[in-house]
Amino acid sequence: MKDTIAPGAQLAAFAANLRYEDIPAPVLRRTEDLLLDWFGSALAGKAGRPVQAIEALAREQGPQQGGAEVLISRRKTSPLFAAMVNGAASHYAEQDDVHNGSVFHPATVIFPAVLAMAQDRGLSGKDLLTASVAGYEAGIRIGEFLGRSHYKIFHTTGTVGTVAAAVAVGRLIGLDARQMLDAIGSAGTQAAGLWEFLRDAADSKQLHTAKAASDGLLAALLAEKGFTGAKQILEGKQGMAAGMSEQANPAALTDRLGERWATIETSFKFHASCRHTHPAADALQKAMKEHALKPADIVEVITHVHQGAIDVLGPVVDPQTVHQGKFSMGTVLGLIAIEGAAGVNEFEQHYRDPDVADFRVRVKMALDEEVDAAYPARWIGKVTVHTRDGRVLHARVDEPKGDPGNTLTRRELEDKALRLAAFGAAASEAEMERAFATLWGMAECGKVPILLSE
Repeated sequence: MKDTIAPGAQLAAFAANLRYEDIPAPVLRRTEDLLLDWFGSALAGKAGRPVQAIEALAREQGPQQGGAEVLISRRKTSPLFAAMVNGAASHYAEQDDVHNGSVFHPATVIFPAVLAMAQDRGLSGKDLLTASVAGYEAGIRIGEFLGRSHYKIFHTTGTVGTVAAAVAVGRLIGLDARQMLDAIGSAGTQAAGLWEFLRDAADSKQLHTAKAASDGLLAALLAEKGFTGAKQILEGKQGMAAGMSEQANPAALTDRLGERWATIETSFKFHASCRHTHPAADALQKAMKEHALKPADIVEVITHVHQGAIDVLGPVVDPQTVHQGKFSMGTVLGLIAIEGAAGVNEFEQHYRDPDVADFRVRVKMALDEEVDAAYPARWIGKVTVHTRDGRVLHARVDEPKGDPGNTLTRRELEDKALRLAAFGAAASEAEMERAFATLWGMAECGKVPILLSE
């Protein structure tokens, strides 16, 4: 008999009924990894002017006390405003995780919301982990449902992220399937985020994640109070897909629920730049190492990319800010070639250096049929390097550093988080080590604690 329950309702029921015991141990361990990785990114955001603006507004408009922690300032406030600030902070350094197939950054919208609510209500670490997995599983599938045409115009982490945060908080506070569907409906009608900000280096990206985390939390709390939302906000005739996608695939919403754990497919970001630059950055590093190239040896680098990279990176021709530089393929590859890395410090100190700018204009993007066909499930890196002595060299990377098949170890994740905390001047090494112990042991926490003492 054909199932007559709408895909969105099936997804809501799955998320509402998910139990800690249902989740395989490797998925839970991966969720702990993702949580620690997010924590470092959130602390790095303390250095960001846009983040400080949002925190200043939260201080003015939000309560001066509460049970939820604002990581960058170590003050307490309501879950709504803590989620807002932590959501903004964790997307600033461009080091938060990404799921390739959905082109969605789950951590930066899910963890701010569930951490705030778990701290405020005294919920357990197992509750937090279960809720986070529910948010990842739902958010990734919604991103895949909306597809590539959505991402061309809309910042998926802002749009889908609002719904993912609602699902995660909904599971955390125990919404039933009907209430979860209401939360999804209210989140979907608030979903927003447009790529136009990249053209003039506007601060909107931090607003996208701040609002996604807090609006998702808002949607879940309203559903808890009986507030209703559209029952088919995802797939309905006037829902998200109708207005935001040209190729929506409703089957993606329920793709092997409970069998395929999309959480474990999520990648860590190694370079501090837009993920679209990472495959080419890794490929250029490989070419330079294998052929002992110096920057002066290189006349031109052609990066063979998918259309999504051209859509997002193409408008950034002459980056005027550090953040805009992270969306410039030439700048990223210039830092790789000249500094040997494209981390947070390299961007802050060198993105406008004359030699980096000179290298930037030697980098071109070219649409590649193989790379485009594989995207977004796989992000292949291919470069062609033309040298001053007339050689034409090729390099290829099939799994960029940080992908599940080329992942970061827990020690590498800790090292990354330490660098990010130092960059943001947000926590000492000793404080970070104590926080690591808590995060790795989250499943054993009877009550989710404050991570950084005042």
